[in-house]
Parts: sequence; C-alpha cells; structure tokens
Amino acid sequence: MTATALYRERISSPRTEALFVTLTLLAFLVLVGLVLSSRPRMWIVVVAFLFAYFLFCALNYRTLVIQLTDVALELGFGLVAWRIPLHNIEACSLDQTSLWRIGGAGVHFTPLGGRYRAMFNFLEHPRLVIALRTRKGLVRDIAFSTCHPSEVMHLILQHARSAAS
Repeated sequence: MTATALYRERISSPRTEALFVTLTLLAFLVLVGLVLSSRPRMWIVVVAFLFAYFLFCALNYRTLVIQLTDVALELGFGLVAWRIPLHNIEACSLDQTSLWRIGGAGVHFTPLGGRYRAMFNFLEHPRLVIALRTRKGLVRDIAFSTCHPSEVMHLILQHARSAAS
C-alpha cells in the first residue's frame, strides 16, 4: 500500500546559509594561514575540524523538507531524517520556546520541561512541537520550523486522530 501525500514543504534560510558559508570561508582562511606559517600541528587540526564542521553545516542545513502522508510525518535536513508515524502523535501545538533556548539553526537535541526534544529548525520561521505517545529513544517531543504552522498543525491533528482510532 502506497502512502498518500497530504502536504509537502521545503524551507530554506538565506541568513542561515550566509552564516554557515561565512564561517566556512573564515575557517578555511585561518587554516591556510596556519599551514603557510608553519604553526603547531594541534592548531591546524583544530581549525581543520572547524572548517569541516562548518562546511558540513553549510551543505547539510540548506533545506528542511517536511512531508506529511496519511501514514507519517517525515522531516529531513540533509543527511538527517526523522519519521514519525501518525498513530504515535499525541499532540501538536505552536512552539513557544525562546530562540535563546534553541541554540541555533539545524538539528538539536535538548531536555526541555522534563522531556527530551529533537528540533529541526531555522530561527526566523515559526515552529510546531509534536508530543509523542511513545518516545523514540530519549526523544518525547519533536519541534520543527514551518512557514504555514496553522495549516500544518490542522492537518497533523486531523490525520493523527484518524490514525490513532
């Protein structure tokens, strides 16, 4: 049986992309300077790691893909993907968490309100948070950015109720 697509959204953030590209270029320039000046190997390794990390972020966190089917909600951020069966969604609401608490764009994991949360987000877009009926590993809640929070929340709640019954 093939899942029926109910909603699909691709979100990007020019600000986030510019930040990661800038950090990648800065790390690269510092790395080149360290190599040319024959600095201690430890510093070269540290800056090479930073360069690789920022390059990964610049490539991986360009686009968040949200796909809702009649079976599951799927979130994808480059190499990182998460699939939430609709029958495992207990609740869905707007995420009111402070931007200072989130820790940046991309994928983050953090304890929040006594529950462990996975977050797929860009800072300039509103977020929804989903409470899971049954946790996945340590994760009890999943938050994600969307440009259409009301529409997505309505669809998730409508189809999650149907899947749970």
